[in-house]
Amino acid sequence: LEPCPPVLTIGEASARRETDLDWQAALDHPALDQAPPRLSSEAPFLQMFTSGTVGKPKGVAVPLKAMMAFALYMELAVDLKREDRFWNMADPGWAYGLYYAIVGPLLLGATTHFCEAGFSAEGALAFMQRHRITNFAAAPTAYRLMKASALFDEAHRTLALRAASSAGEPLNTEVVNWVEASLGCPVMDHYGQTETGMTCNNHHRLEHPKHVGGMGVPLPGYRLAILDAEYNELPPGQPGVLAVDIDRSPVHFFPGYTWQEKDPFVKGYYLTGDVVVQNEDGTFQFAGRDDDIITTAGYRVGPTDVENSVMTHPAVAESAAVGKLDEIRGEIIKSFVVLRAGFEPSEALADEIRTRVRERLSTHAFPREVEFVDELPKTPSGKIQRFKLRAQANAPATF
Repeated sequence: LEPCPPVLTIGEASARRETDLDWQAALDHPALDQAPPRLSSEAPFLQMFTSGTVGKPKGVAVPLKAMMAFALYMELAVDLKREDRFWNMADPGWAYGLYYAIVGPLLLGATTHFCEAGFSAEGALAFMQRHRITNFAAAPTAYRLMKASALFDEAHRTLALRAASSAGEPLNTEVVNWVEASLGCPVMDHYGQTETGMTCNNHHRLEHPKHVGGMGVPLPGYRLAILDAEYNELPPGQPGVLAVDIDRSPVHFFPGYTWQEKDPFVKGYYLTGDVVVQNEDGTFQFAGRDDDIITTAGYRVGPTDVENSVMTHPAVAESAAVGKLDEIRGEIIKSFVVLRAGFEPSEALADEIRTRVRERLSTHAFPREVEFVDELPKTPSGKIQRFKLRAQANAPATF
């Protein structure tokens, strides 16, 4: 490396370069007598970029005051304790990994683990067993792949897990039930963005209504609201865009995109772009990205409901639902399906999936088209890129 940073060497001096420093001598050095410089709470300490789920990544400079929000999330939502052996599987290149696998645990003085190997169910199980992981976090994709492998079905007999968390996209009911039965601990679904950190969670440490498949309640320090197209707040039960009420959210830290790539603020709100419904009990339910909502025969359908229903079929490992243009209905629902090992694509299987969704949801919310694929397009953080699937579904036919 040129220039190379200082290198501290332990042990014999023979392997050292002339510029290397001795570890023990550094430890014995008198303490610095100069106070570290004080920085403003607005001073940035991380330069992040959004994951590109629905478009090009945008710059997010994270200020120092974000550490308050990070610590609150680790304490209340993840329930991280100093004695925990914590493993957040998320890659540190993704906000959830950098914020909550590195910064958050360091703030609380807890032990955090990293595994450089690429994901495999076998490797994940061995890592958890070897390090006796007690607190675990991962994206839904990881939980789905763990479930599909069947290796974890009796894992609670050999694991030390007491808490699990998930972030990135909604967990479906089948996976939530599987984690509790197979991993032997509750799993809590959490919602957030690169811009805001985690803002709405099913908190492990806090008592509040917890609905399977729901987003939970706002992290203390945030006030969230649901807005209509004119940016008026909506009452419970009506879907709208989730927003952060900035003036009444003391731990909100996002100042805007680094290079002003987009203006996400309006009338004192930060707009997340996600469509959400607030329940009467104060909890929130995810419906989809504003541009993911499927309008079919006049009905607005969130892709998450369709995907959750498709996932209940024992042959399905992963699924994604998008709208496909249709002359009669405006859009029809198309499901892209990844099958578990041992199952083969067939029209009979596609009919089973359609019937299952129709019975669980309604006659307007089932996928009229089912396409079996080897994999779904994802961001590096594991979020499904539905905009790519939409483009694929609506591409002109080639002959």
